[in-house]
Amino acid sequence: MPGNPKGDRRERELVNRLHDAGFAVMRAPASGSSTDRELPDVLAGDGRVFYAVEAKSSSGDPIYLRGEEVEALIYFARNFGATPKIGVRFDREDWYFFHPGDLYVTDGGNYRVKKETAIADGETIDDLLAASEDTESDTSVAEVLNAVEQGILSADEAEEML
Repeated sequence: MPGNPKGDRRERELVNRLHDAGFAVMRAPASGSSTDRELPDVLAGDGRVFYAVEAKSSSGDPIYLRGEEVEALIYFARNFGATPKIGVRFDREDWYFFHPGDLYVTDGGNYRVKKETAIADGETIDDLLAASEDTESDTSVAEVLNAVEQGILSADEAEEML
């Protein structure tokens, strides 16, 4: 029998939502307490941006994450080349995402997300997609600058393009 049926269901829901938004997504079936390896719950990417997500849900109480849990997410994301995100979902609300550095840290070194904070300050799946679009334009700028460096474009031509 699964250790956390509601949590598993919420993770599958998140995978489906990210997939529907256009991300390639996988749920790490061995995440959490079932392995010694520190894995995020969900990996998502679209070829331009990649996210390692630790997913948590609550009926309405604040969501707490152990400091070690967040540190492991950051470590994995850095090594994988992804952006770490804490994904939270409260009953009757959508998914909201935070970079670990944007979360409230308790005196004991743990992390907390309140429902009202998630709704007011959290990123949505649409925000994650927008970050991907921003990355695409950054790539275009890089490509133009590279073309100038290689002598394919003049500085004036590059200025017009940008």
